[in-house]
Amino acid sequence: MLTTEHLPEALKTVIERYWQRLQENDLPEDLRARLESQPELVRQLTQVWAASDYAANLCISRPSILVELLDSGRLFRSIEADYKSRLREIFSAAAGDEPVLTVEHMKSVLRLFHQQEMLRLVWRDVTRQASVRETAADVSALAEAALDVSLDLLHRQAVTDSGEPIGSRSGQPQQMVVLGMGKLGAGELNLSSDIDLMFVYPESGETDKGVSCQQFFLKLGQQFIDVIDAVTADGFVFRVDMRLRPFGSEGVLVCSFDAMENYYQSQGRDWERYAMIKARAVAGDVKAGAELIARLRPFSFRRYLDFSAFESLRAMKLQINKQVRKKGMNQDIKLGAGGIREVEFIVQTLQMVHGGRDKRLQQESLYKAMDALQQGDYLPAETIQALRNAYNFLRDLEHKLQAYANKQTQALPGSEMERLRVAVAMAIPDAKSASWDRLQDILDQHRQIVREHFSDVIHIEEDDDAVRHDVDDQQLNSLWHEDLSDCDAVDVLQRYGFENPESSWQRLKEFRRARVFQTLPAESRQRFARFMPLLLATLQQEKTPSLGLERVMKLVEAVARRTAYLVLLSENPPAMRQFVQLCTASPFVADFLSKHPVLLDEMLSVMRQPPDKAVLEEELAQGLLRIHEDSFEEQMEYLRYFKQCHTLQVAAAQITGSMTVMKVSDYLTFTAEAILEQVLGLCWQHLTRKHGFPVNSQGQHGEMDFVVVAYGKLGGIELSYLSDLDVVFIHDGSLEHDTQVVEGQRSINSREFYTRLAQRVISMLGTHTMSGKLYEVDMRLRPSGESGLLVTTLVAFDKYQREQAWTWEHQALVRSRAVAGSQVMAQAFDEIRTNILQLPRPLDKLTEDVRNMRRRMREELTRKAGRKSSQPAFAIKQGVGGIVDIEFMVQYLVLSRSGDCQELTRYSDNVRILEAARDCELLPADKIAELTEAYLALRSTLHEFALQHSDENLLSPEQCEEVLAPLCGARKAVSVLWDQVLGPSGVSE
Repeated sequence: MLTTEHLPEALKTVIERYWQRLQENDLPEDLRARLESQPELVRQLTQVWAASDYAANLCISRPSILVELLDSGRLFRSIEADYKSRLREIFSAAAGDEPVLTVEHMKSVLRLFHQQEMLRLVWRDVTRQASVRETAADVSALAEAALDVSLDLLHRQAVTDSGEPIGSRSGQPQQMVVLGMGKLGAGELNLSSDIDLMFVYPESGETDKGVSCQQFFLKLGQQFIDVIDAVTADGFVFRVDMRLRPFGSEGVLVCSFDAMENYYQSQGRDWERYAMIKARAVAGDVKAGAELIARLRPFSFRRYLDFSAFESLRAMKLQINKQVRKKGMNQDIKLGAGGIREVEFIVQTLQMVHGGRDKRLQQESLYKAMDALQQGDYLPAETIQALRNAYNFLRDLEHKLQAYANKQTQALPGSEMERLRVAVAMAIPDAKSASWDRLQDILDQHRQIVREHFSDVIHIEEDDDAVRHDVDDQQLNSLWHEDLSDCDAVDVLQRYGFENPESSWQRLKEFRRARVFQTLPAESRQRFARFMPLLLATLQQEKTPSLGLERVMKLVEAVARRTAYLVLLSENPPAMRQFVQLCTASPFVADFLSKHPVLLDEMLSVMRQPPDKAVLEEELAQGLLRIHEDSFEEQMEYLRYFKQCHTLQVAAAQITGSMTVMKVSDYLTFTAEAILEQVLGLCWQHLTRKHGFPVNSQGQHGEMDFVVVAYGKLGGIELSYLSDLDVVFIHDGSLEHDTQVVEGQRSINSREFYTRLAQRVISMLGTHTMSGKLYEVDMRLRPSGESGLLVTTLVAFDKYQREQAWTWEHQALVRSRAVAGSQVMAQAFDEIRTNILQLPRPLDKLTEDVRNMRRRMREELTRKAGRKSSQPAFAIKQGVGGIVDIEFMVQYLVLSRSGDCQELTRYSDNVRILEAARDCELLPADKIAELTEAYLALRSTLHEFALQHSDENLLSPEQCEEVLAPLCGARKAVSVLWDQVLGPSGVSE
């Protein structure tokens, strides 16, 4: 019984006509019975017919297709997982007793199979049994099955005719690899989509019948396209587009892996980088195809932050816009403004920019890439959701436009009837009251949202023919291009506030005439033509633009052949301002960035507060999780990038005044601790995988029983930019036992295990790589110093501290704490430290030892300075009233008074120890305040001098007068207090 109440009145005549044609057919009895007894089936059938002429004609001309779908239950089943196995069974049944299936028979079977599955897909899509994403995945799975099964049959037939292709290098049989590009590669095909393919094979060679691999696979590829693409009486399977292959339509149809790699390294164009993001092996030797894709990944995803992607995709979009205007395609939901392509450009631009560093973004699927962009905070969550909603709606509408007549179209219909049928298919707001106007309103809203976000990300000009002028002052453009005389150029720079315009003009001329610039390709010169006027305009906002130019040019020269870095700054005015400000203020930052330009993207934001240590640890851990556990070099590179990134962030925060000296030290210290924790964990995993687990002193194994103890600046949470790491390694192993192993591991003695662990940690921290090294490691504070063991047990450490350690070693213990490894051992170490520091000591001997050590340190400073009878004006650390005087007083207070004031041993940093001394009334509160203020001021000066590349210990008289004049009172207060605590002999020079 036909029911059409759920449809608009205007469509009822169309549906009744279809129904009449169906009834006139010789219908299978079971189908006729179902239609008479199942009103819901009839309702769905008429709903599908209302949306799709293609589906209606299939049902009418081949009702057996519908019967089979109903009998098997596949009409109501989600994404098909058995396409390949079912197609193989169908081919096998079709071949019967014949040894092979003829090509013509194969074509017929494929097309009938495709028709049946297309009816299923359209039905499920229109009746909302499948989501947009499920439909796209299902069409992609159907295409992959048709490609893979057909290629397998054709390959076997080709081997029978021409022999097995054998690789000349490997000696192994070769198979062709089919790379799916575009939406097939992404697993997101349309209902009626072309499939973009490439054909490749692993290596050159020939068959055992003397046919070259090139000829073998060329013929196979031609047959393959014919089977899939050719239009027969039964239609076609998929339209095949091969134009994305190397050299396009003029290139060879199939090429080797090496030829592919050579092409993309030497010939690959920007739009091909974009296309290769979605490349995926979909048929043939898929495993070999995945290896090829991995080899080609660096072509799309550069190791550095690649803002040149904006330029290339902007140019592509301009070309598309011209095509849209020329062909009157404004209503095209794919290529028009706010359409599908703009969503893809937003996502894939950010993939190309950041994907070389963040492998989460190396996704073929647009949906998965959106998820990764949200996880990495590359776009706000609400922006991603808005784009996802718009993309779903646009793709849903695309399916409905294509399902209507099984045509690849994204153009909105022009006729009233077709518009009504599309609105019914989209159920806007429901099938019966479907309205094209309402559909158009919703579409316009989504397209406007996409357009706004596209403009935010890509920054494209509305007028495609407009010339982008980033600097309005034509004089700066003329200056860079040397269109001005020397005199005029100097005048321009002087008007812009350059304090030394002659030297700045000379600097610019020298760079333009240098070989590195003269030999740049045209594209790089164009980037410089945009960047340099922007740079000069930004520099004029600084107090010393000439100084800033001199420092900035270090980076410009370093990246002259990698101009994508310049694009990053040109595309981001805030980053340009931040970059110029920091380099002008600090030669340390300028040199740092010239050595590590990959960190330029850190200029995009300014850190106001140091992140919590837990946040840093989580960031580093998550970054390392994305690297394979055996990729030691990648782990090393990422650790160095992490350190460099946060070093730059904290330097920027100090220069801009957004962090105090204590916050700066906290940040640097927390960064080092996070790195130490991960380095130790990686080294532990490496050794335990090879040698099993050591046995601890309680006879147990499996848990880490190793701790890294920090001394000095790291221990005192006072790390600076260039500090070494003073560390000691302690374990709780049983040295009489070998490691506990399982099959495949080699047991070694526990002592050797812990020694190797310490050596690997030191090596991982100190090894030079392309990105430099992490930290210098100083082990001289371990028991017995350089002559002592690299690692020691807790028991031996305790015994040494009690029986053999010198007073200066107990002083060093004041600024010690466990920073990585076993928490249980960290607590045990803390107990040992507390007990040792609280031991009673003869006061006279302690005072004498501390004063003697201080005197020896000053004598050593004098010797190194080469001055027997005089010292420099002031040594910030070692001079009278300097940092070390304060540190020694603090250590003296801990060693002499912690038995009475146990709070002194609670912390390892000087400021909190001084607070404890104040609370215990060991010194007057005003004296403690003076000491703390002096200490922080001196440390702040050290940090500032580090950023200026000045020696952190020795100041000339001029520097002392200029920089330390405000500290004279504090320095005097330190000296006076030293006399009160330790006596005047400690400060004699």
